[in-house]
Amino acid sequence: MLRERHQPSLVALELPDDDRLVEIEEELLIPLPGDYKEFLLTVSDVICGSLEPATVTDPHAHTYLPELAAEAWDQGLPRYLIPLCWSGQDLYAVSQDGQVLLWSAETGVDEEGFGSIWQWARDVWLES
Repeated sequence: MLRERHQPSLVALELPDDDRLVEIEEELLIPLPGDYKEFLLTVSDVICGSLEPATVTDPHAHTYLPELAAEAWDQGLPRYLIPLCWSGQDLYAVSQDGQVLLWSAETGVDEEGFGSIWQWARDVWLES
């Protein structure tokens, strides 16, 4: 469904390979959960809706995961969570067990999240 709703842009995004994800993990000093890796490897080049999930191939992109993580962790996102994407002032983040949780600097982590990144993609990203 993500590929069907892909909106090509002037700047085409690239998909990473496994080696690139290892580099990202080393830069973040935290492992990426399996589903998040699969998400990055298969659909991180998709553009759809109003949300812009993190990417890992272009260090100059505003969605570049290491920069997104540094900013989010600096603003108070718990270090065990890995940013997925901003939604206004809030941030969707992935836990080590693969759940997607919503975090706000004002209220913290909302424990009512999504069971997987794919559920989040279907229910939130595709509907944005």
